[in-house]
Amino acid sequence: MELTAAPAKKVVVFDYGFGNVRSAERALARAGADVEITRDYDKAMNADGLLVPGVGAFAACMDGLKAARGDWIVDRRLSGGRPVMGICVGMQILFSRGIEHDVEAAGLDEWPGTVGPLQADVVPHMGWNTVEAPADSQLFAGLDADARFYFVHSYAVHEWTQEAHNPLLAEPRVTWSTHGKPFVAAVENGALWATQFHPEKSGDAGAQLLTNWIETL
Repeated sequence: MELTAAPAKKVVVFDYGFGNVRSAERALARAGADVEITRDYDKAMNADGLLVPGVGAFAACMDGLKAARGDWIVDRRLSGGRPVMGICVGMQILFSRGIEHDVEAAGLDEWPGTVGPLQADVVPHMGWNTVEAPADSQLFAGLDADARFYFVHSYAVHEWTQEAHNPLLAEPRVTWSTHGKPFVAAVENGALWATQFHPEKSGDAGAQLLTNWIETL
């Protein structure tokens, strides 16, 4: 009896106007996913995984996400235990609020916390950096402790409360990096994962990380 390969996991890169959707598409495809860039509601809801990129200001990204009904899609997927991954500002908007240039905006409030200016002498944080991941991390499985990832950001979350904020999500695994002061570099929380850095721009380490996510879908 001839065995047939399992179909590739379907991943939607959510296109709401604020993200490097083409580079994310290429990286996910190289990692073995069947990728589509769209804001179509049914496709975003029914995909095995939903990736939410993000570039620019926190408030503008939130406005764009809401205009595309992305806030509702993320909430509905997570309510059903359907995987979602955020990248860069796509991670930041998962927190309660963001403050940029003294302007405060509400986030999706999937996690408690405030996104604020990096506490460092040199801003933005642009370039390669290491991270400190939990020993039981699935996201960083198979990666060396000195693996480096590509960051481009001026804002971050500097404090994390370990209380379970959303009863539908498992206890989070939090990964840290340091630029001036420590900040949250990645989170794994049940169906919701996110990175402050850009895995799609992080070479072999980023490719392994995306493969790890796809394998959990």
